[in-house]
Amino acid sequence: MRIEKVHDNLWEIPRTGGMLVPGRVYADEKMLGRIKEDKALEQVVNVAHLPGIQKYSIAMPDIHWGYGFPIGGVAGMDAEEGVISPGGVGYDINCGVRLMTTKLSEKDVRLRLKELVTELYKRVPSGAGMSGDFKLSKDDYREIFSKGSRWAVERGYGREDDLVKTEDNGHFPGADPKAVSRRAFKRGMEQIGTLGSGNHFVEVDIVDKLFDPGVAEVFGLKPGSVCVLIHSGSRGFGHQICTDYIDTMISYMRREGLNLPDKQLACAHIHSSEAKGYLAAFSAAVNYAWTNRQIIMHSVREAFYETFGITERELGSSLVYDVSHNIAKFEEHRVNGDVKRICVHRKGATRAFPKGHKHIPEVYRTVGQPVFIPGDMGRGSYVLVGTEASMEETFGTCCHGAGRMLSRRKALKEARGRNIIEELGEKGVIIMAKGKRTVAEEMPEAYKDAEDVCDVVHNAGIARKVAKLRPIGVIKG
Repeated sequence: MRIEKVHDNLWEIPRTGGMLVPGRVYADEKMLGRIKEDKALEQVVNVAHLPGIQKYSIAMPDIHWGYGFPIGGVAGMDAEEGVISPGGVGYDINCGVRLMTTKLSEKDVRLRLKELVTELYKRVPSGAGMSGDFKLSKDDYREIFSKGSRWAVERGYGREDDLVKTEDNGHFPGADPKAVSRRAFKRGMEQIGTLGSGNHFVEVDIVDKLFDPGVAEVFGLKPGSVCVLIHSGSRGFGHQICTDYIDTMISYMRREGLNLPDKQLACAHIHSSEAKGYLAAFSAAVNYAWTNRQIIMHSVREAFYETFGITERELGSSLVYDVSHNIAKFEEHRVNGDVKRICVHRKGATRAFPKGHKHIPEVYRTVGQPVFIPGDMGRGSYVLVGTEASMEETFGTCCHGAGRMLSRRKALKEARGRNIIEELGEKGVIIMAKGKRTVAEEMPEAYKDAEDVCDVVHNAGIARKVAKLRPIGVIKG
């Protein structure tokens, strides 16, 4: 595979064979060497074969192998002639991250940190297949599919300000419960307000370092203050929807004679009944995920009240923003000098819109959209801000995390004979999880260093660093 250097943080794979556009990879030279070790770059090339793809098949620096699309993959499809691909969204539809600030300092929480982590673990059910404490009817779930976060806020699980600071106000239009299979509905029942497994987490952090104090002030980030990152998605509900419609689209491709390099790129033309069915069910999962994170944040707030015996006024919690990963959205972008409506697939990637953009909250329009890049449990996470260059180069997109460097199997092998929980405890990080296996699979060495990933997007200009967050308490699935 020929890879040409565009600049120190961007590489291009020229068009060959059936590629309709070049591939582009954001990485420095050292990172590119590691990326070449798995098949993710082959997936970048494969995605470039999709009908209607615009400009480039794009990979972010957190790229690693995924289903069909690489995780960290971005592709914009012509809204009339292009396709929709469930593999370009991912199994965990609208997996995402939200950041909540507080008035508390590290000194305020350190002495009772273990109690806080225990209370968080008690209030936010964690682990594969775990059900929550919210016993809802089928009608409730249908409302969640249609309303998104507003359903939760209307029932006291949050505030109006939470909606304003959620991407798209926590609501995605076009959901139709009739497009959701009985199996998907069943898997989603009783999982609202739960974390899930794998790399999902609730993390108590300290604002450790500011790179842009002016933007940090607008985001409400103060040095030494306590904040919380929440990472979860649509649980078994979204996973089943993806599974259902991959099968549907494989049948569509066979019927239409649509041949692609990898059957995992299963897709259907945007105006087909198969694509419309997927988008109707997908929208329900997007709204489900936003509701899920909204309720988890409500539980986090209550854990603080209970642990420290304080009121909401004393906690002073405020949502900074909720950003979506694993999503497809119809947006307007400039392509070859013309503004076009395209469907942007972001798999393991997030919007990074610049200041002045109409789709970010008014309170942030003078600086740009908050972007979150969670790291591992030991080295910290980052807050960035979107830039105009992202609109020009990446359909307004940035990476969503550090990105795996070791498979879960390799991480388990690396962790053999070690106690990762104790190791992190010695660094001042308290961990609670469903089991030691999960912690081993998610140990810091399993991931790229988030700082390296952030430096790539910062130096490439598609997002700008604002602050570093240092973890002190984590609950995992």
